[in-house]
Amino acid sequence: MSKKTFYITTPIYYPSDKLHIGHSYTTVAADAMARYKRLRGYDVKFLTGTDEHGQKIERIAKQNGINPKEYVDNIVTWIKKLWKLMDISYDTFIRTTDDYHVKSVQKIFKKLYDNGDIYKSTYEGWYCTPCETFFTERQLNDGKCPDCGREVEKIKEESYFFKLSKYQDKLIQHIENNPDFIQPQARQNEMINNFLKPGLEDLCVSRTSFKWGIPVEFDPDHVVYVWVDALSNYITALGYLSDNEEEYKKYWPADVHLVGKEIVRFHTIIWPAILMALGEPLPKKVFGHGWLIIDGGKMSKSKGNVVDPKVLVDRYGSDAVRYFLLREVAFGQDGNFNNEALIQRINSDLANDFGNLLSRTVAMINKYFDGQLPEDKVSTDFDENLKKTVTETISKMEEYMEKLLFSDSLTEIWNLIRRANKYIDETQPWILAKDESKKAELANVLYNLGEVLRIVSILIQPFMPSTSPKVWEQLGIKEGDLTSWDSIKEWGKLPNNISVNKGEILFPRIDLKVELEKLEEAQKKAQEESVAKTGENKDQYISIDDFAKVELKVGEVLKCEKVEKADKLLKSQIKIGNEVRQIVSGIAQYYSPEEMVGKKVIVVCNLKPVKLRGILSEGMILAASDDNGNMVLVSTDKDIESGAKVE
Repeated sequence: MSKKTFYITTPIYYPSDKLHIGHSYTTVAADAMARYKRLRGYDVKFLTGTDEHGQKIERIAKQNGINPKEYVDNIVTWIKKLWKLMDISYDTFIRTTDDYHVKSVQKIFKKLYDNGDIYKSTYEGWYCTPCETFFTERQLNDGKCPDCGREVEKIKEESYFFKLSKYQDKLIQHIENNPDFIQPQARQNEMINNFLKPGLEDLCVSRTSFKWGIPVEFDPDHVVYVWVDALSNYITALGYLSDNEEEYKKYWPADVHLVGKEIVRFHTIIWPAILMALGEPLPKKVFGHGWLIIDGGKMSKSKGNVVDPKVLVDRYGSDAVRYFLLREVAFGQDGNFNNEALIQRINSDLANDFGNLLSRTVAMINKYFDGQLPEDKVSTDFDENLKKTVTETISKMEEYMEKLLFSDSLTEIWNLIRRANKYIDETQPWILAKDESKKAELANVLYNLGEVLRIVSILIQPFMPSTSPKVWEQLGIKEGDLTSWDSIKEWGKLPNNISVNKGEILFPRIDLKVELEKLEEAQKKAQEESVAKTGENKDQYISIDDFAKVELKVGEVLKCEKVEKADKLLKSQIKIGNEVRQIVSGIAQYYSPEEMVGKKVIVVCNLKPVKLRGILSEGMILAASDDNGNMVLVSTDKDIESGAKVE
């Protein structure tokens, strides 16, 4: 009998030179689901890749003096290295420049045209090049892109249009008849109320103002626009309209399209409408997860608030980062990312709870039984409750995983881990070890702890794939029957005469204060290297109008003190004319609080307020530094009143 299939996809990522931790969030979640389904015996297809066409790519490549394909080739290599670093187990990595994709997209476009769902007309409207998205006048936000806030361009050109409006009622009916099609529920409400019911407009699906795209086969002056090109990857990767459609017939429709909430409308309105026009089935579910928020906003390279996942993995390992991403935030909701929360999770959950349970268990088996448990065992009064917790945990995890509730699944697993640690306190092995007549009871306690660890090592596999083998090695078991999902359904699969092997500490505790400073330095260095590598802000002039936007004023420091648990930060109360502002600055290595009081400094007054170490900072003090590590504050050469404008 053939296996059940499971097809899960992430969006194909725009080939940015720097994918941040937000991109990793989507891919790690998809990977966890794919690994879980494989453990359950499914035939899994996990797809990811890169969306490589468009005007923005063409412009960037031209600025760098290379052709677009050469530009994206370099970035795709980097992306694949990142996914390897993050232990992403994709089955197929599709690029929209792949020959098979190009051919299938041309056939899809022609089929839509032949069916009467695509027609030629003229497009005139607003276009955001960074987002590769058209917007109507009413969709703009103060005349700017509603998604990224950048300037938009007015475009008029001959284009082909897809009859999206034709499928409005069918889409509404499909969503109403399939309540699980769009998840979570809030996304479904948004699509219906904000997009479908107000009315759909026909969609521009070709461009003539640039050439970096898939040529329309029957009209080569046009290139296929992203809505048909990129979205079609989910079926072209399976061989749709190719000489071999076996995988398409096997895996389609997709079980889950996993996407960020900002692109839900493309995947639940435009993509299903295209499939309807092609006469193909729709995906079973589109799940739009929330954003990782930092400094009060979505991570974005344009905002300069991205977090490089490589820095985190290099310091803590991929499993710790994967655990944090999927545990910290309820999947589907927005969640805050900050370095302190990451380190605290590593210390409390991974080091204290899980790592400590393993090291204590192995250490006690070594100490009391020379590393090998005897066959004879006698149960305790606390065993049944522990076993009941195991059974309940497995059942709840299976339920949560089917709903893509990763955080809830991990919460249940950690409840079991904490229950096992409590079991140690209840049974007190160190007391049992003092009484020779209690040795069989002691052996039973340690066996039960080993069995819990074996089961936990299997439960965490989807989330922490490199940690599980380390647990097996210390428990003296090999991957196989003892590490299968089916093996956790029956208590007592661990061999009675278990032989343990002391190994390295899985997750060493981290000094929070020291590590925060080191991590921030590493992240700053990575950001600077990225800017240097890509040439951003290099040889770029600004106009006098741009400079005029920066509001510089003279300020007088009234009070100053060190920020607790931060060696580099000072918190100052600064008088600027008739107001007093609080500003946090990284100058504690160069100035004492006493030196700061009374100084006249130059303050950037219209900088967006941010929180540093939980303290509000309402501006920036200007300072100059050299290559030797010296830093001095920028001031005036003569005394002048606070509040004076710097011009």
